[in-house]
Amino acid sequence: MNFPFIYLASASPRRHEILLQMGVVHEVLHVPAPPGEDEPRLANEAPQDYVKRTAREKAEQAVRWLETQTAMDRNRPVLSADTTVILDDDVLGKPADLKDARRILGKLSGRNHAVHTAVVMAYAGTLHEALSITEVRFKPLTDAEIEAYCASGEPMGKAGAYGIQGRAGFFVEHIAGSYTGVMGLPVFETGKLLAAVNS
Repeated sequence: MNFPFIYLASASPRRHEILLQMGVVHEVLHVPAPPGEDEPRLANEAPQDYVKRTAREKAEQAVRWLETQTAMDRNRPVLSADTTVILDDDVLGKPADLKDARRILGKLSGRNHAVHTAVVMAYAGTLHEALSITEVRFKPLTDAEIEAYCASGEPMGKAGAYGIQGRAGFFVEHIAGSYTGVMGLPVFETGKLLAAVNS
């Protein structure tokens, strides 16, 4: 498949790796983070609406930043994404520290949770959007397993305090949906957006 050269508005190494595996030529944008709280959830905002809005705002912010960069091609498609782990309507974001990571993993232990990944492609003044929802079930975790996983440092910087492609794969009893969506960039949905801007 022939894909357009795109910008990736994400510092996630996993999203970069997935695009490489897809054969998508891309450049990672290093867009300065806006001031204030990181990806705040609005009052009474549904988790699905939250993740879609956050991905959309990332794309819009990247487009605005590109407009100030004279040495870059402003006409290229810009891809952004946001991943959220949801348990009982509670959004489990990135852990603040290892103590918080232990708390989050304890909540996920022996439970089903949903991973929502919203993908947005900004191109020619239009936002193309897609949403991947995957159900994941963790086995019951012992305190020793949680402690060892936290000691690895892997939970930090990851929604829900885990990366399915790493050591946390040992915790996953069942998955229904998109494995790459849990990683942070669903290949099927991303491919549809790429095809839409390449048609």
